[in-house]
Amino acid sequence: MEEEKMRKGRRIVVAVDESEESMYALSWCLSNLFSDNRDSETNTLVLLYVKPPAPVYSSLDATGYLFAGDAIANIEKYSRDLCNSVMTRAEEIYRDFNTGIKVEKKVGSGDAKDVICMAVERLEADMLVMGSHDYGFFKRALLGSVSDHCTKHVKCPLVVVKRP
Repeated sequence: MEEEKMRKGRRIVVAVDESEESMYALSWCLSNLFSDNRDSETNTLVLLYVKPPAPVYSSLDATGYLFAGDAIANIEKYSRDLCNSVMTRAEEIYRDFNTGIKVEKKVGSGDAKDVICMAVERLEADMLVMGSHDYGFFKRALLGSVSDHCTKHVKCPLVVVKRP
């Protein structure tokens, strides 16, 4: 089975978001894991973006007035535009490295740590690469760390890339 996997190539998932850290992790991945041109056609780079969970809307806002449908549509449009912006930035980075790399773009919605772990399993990834925001102890305690969660829950090797 391992021999069969080697022939079909590796499937490397890179978690991207709007941060510079995730774009640096993508650059690192391309430089270090896809630098060998002879087998780049058999390997697949999967760009995974996770949209925040959609808020639950009520027809009334906090003051009791009706919440306009335009506001909801604008929030959803902003989410789509942000996703397109992140994928466009990622596309610019991987185009600079090698045009022979097979790239898939996947978008999930929900809590990033859970969606990333599920997507890596569902995609049968050989490796997960993600950036580190390098939060300190207090921020990490309050906000949580997606990379810490993934370290404990994904079944494939994980590389957390820190910016120099």
